[in-house]
Amino acid sequence: MASRSAEYYRTHPKAREHKAAYDTEFNKKPSQRKKRAELAKANREHDKQHGKASRRGKDLSHTSHGLVYKPSSVNRGSKRDSSGDRRARGSRRRR
Repeated sequence: MASRSAEYYRTHPKAREHKAAYDTEFNKKPSQRKKRAELAKANREHDKQHGKASRRGKDLSHTSHGLVYKPSSVNRGSKRDSSGDRRARGSRRRR
């Protein structure tokens, strides 16, 4: 079963084209290229020590604790791991 967003882009070709164009521009940014290179280097070093199979189904995630391997399903919606996300949501006051 596809996610709601995947279903949306599958049924709305214009929106899919717009997203593809945006993603292309976003991934060209020097900051994104640097981030991708950093992840690729860390993955190469990990594979030399532990083998590629040891990270099957996992992504390398940028967190406030550095680079951490997580299941890809957890990493792709992760909002708690970076300090910027926490600051943007404000304080958690109990009532």
